[in-house]
Amino acid sequence: MEEINEINLYHIRVPMSEPFKISSGEISIKDSIIIELKFKSGLVSYGEASPMAGSFYSNETPESVWDELVNFIRLINRKFDFDNFEEKISKIVTHFSQLGLSSYAIAGIETALWDAYSKRSGKPIYTLLGGNYRQVESGLAVGIYDSINNLLNNIEKYLELGGYKRIKIKIQRGWDIEPILSVRKVFGDIPLMVDANCAYTRDDIEYLKKLDDFNLIMIEQPLSKDDIEGHAILQSKISTPICFDESAVSIKKLRKAFKINACKIVNIKIQRVGGILNAKKMHDFCKKNKISVWIGTMPELGIGSIQALSLCMLDNCKFPTDVEDSRRWYLDDIIEPIIEVKNGIVIFKEDVNVNLKKVKKYMVNKIKVKFN
Repeated sequence: MEEINEINLYHIRVPMSEPFKISSGEISIKDSIIIELKFKSGLVSYGEASPMAGSFYSNETPESVWDELVNFIRLINRKFDFDNFEEKISKIVTHFSQLGLSSYAIAGIETALWDAYSKRSGKPIYTLLGGNYRQVESGLAVGIYDSINNLLNNIEKYLELGGYKRIKIKIQRGWDIEPILSVRKVFGDIPLMVDANCAYTRDDIEYLKKLDDFNLIMIEQPLSKDDIEGHAILQSKISTPICFDESAVSIKKLRKAFKINACKIVNIKIQRVGGILNAKKMHDFCKKNKISVWIGTMPELGIGSIQALSLCMLDNCKFPTDVEDSRRWYLDDIIEPIIEVKNGIVIFKEDVNVNLKKVKKYMVNKIKVKFN
């Protein structure tokens, strides 16, 4: 039995190395909310809630998730028995979900408890999930740029940094065929995928059939997250696999998608699905239904990224992760050592520390909850 005697929430903003632009918006500073749990035994654990700023990826923003956590964080049970952990964490996730908390807020709380469980047991999270250590391949993701030359120059720069195993480029109307053609011309047959972030509609299905010409690994989330049937129509007309991202919020949604063959690959994100346990359940459901998965990011800072890497150890993760070198997106990170990618492989460190001096350097708000 462990007892929490203090909870700290830190809202931090870390400058990005370049703006991150997708079809629905753009950010240049990374907002993240760090949840720190302090136990009477001296155990300290961390979670991360990491919604995009500006509500262009989801309805949730750093400000709305901050308000959720400030209002509900006191409802975490102070005394926590780590026996039968998954059963207990499932009840906690269900409870907070019934209270109306977003998946991001729940993920922040849930991942902090997983970190505590891991430290208390002396085992990495991937072992507790039933995974086995293996090398994790990383893929380069790039946003939308103001010119093809900038796109190509940045891809070249970051490929030199990490030697990434595949390229993912963001697309939207007016920024699709030409950049894909250019990437293929310059980088040859390197594994390539595209991500539309819901930029197209059913009216674009005939146009999207052109993407079959480029030997893509997958097309990620071409249509609206709610248009499961539209994705099924598109998948019936193209050979390139469709990958669900924004649509992959629950097993219920996936069950419907698989039934009508709306996608062939699933991108699982801890933040989007409400934590590590839900992500593991979705992984297992996909494996049972012979659908390959991979682990995506928002992207998160180091805390969330390390936790995403734990999921990458599961055996149905068949494609490179979006977890990249810390220096790829950020001018700094709050973990030590930072995440590095060399020759396309993530240098996975099980012993990672949170640098509270850096947390405070980038902090814009803090709340402390002290229990007597």
